[in-house]
Amino acid sequence: MLMAESSKKMRDYKKFLVWEKSHQLTLDVYYNLTSFPKDELFGLISQMKRSSSSIPTNIAEGCGRNSDKDFCRFLYVAFGSANELEYQILLSIDLKFVEFENGQKLLFQVEEIKKMLNGLITKLNNATS
Repeated sequence: MLMAESSKKMRDYKKFLVWEKSHQLTLDVYYNLTSFPKDELFGLISQMKRSSSSIPTNIAEGCGRNSDKDFCRFLYVAFGSANELEYQILLSIDLKFVEFENGQKLLFQVEEIKKMLNGLITKLNNATS
């Protein structure tokens, strides 16, 4: 039993730069949501909170899994949440809920995170094949 436990992969999600950047993105999204109309509280605000926090949450949960395959599955979910958030930011810009400059900064962060997730997914897939 001790040997099986020692072969498990121990990952600390806080050591992943993509987690750190996605956590910062979540903080930045929450900050920008304070300017949204109050009638969006249960609409776009709620959706953006969920999709933004889903990115670092899924990275963290994936780090707690025992295999690269399981970790990779959670990274795909994080990537999907990043795509969802990207659209919600575009919508927020078009609806003028967020200033154009702030929206562009958020979109840049999302794009950077998506590239990092893609790289990590590729690396894990190559390691398991």
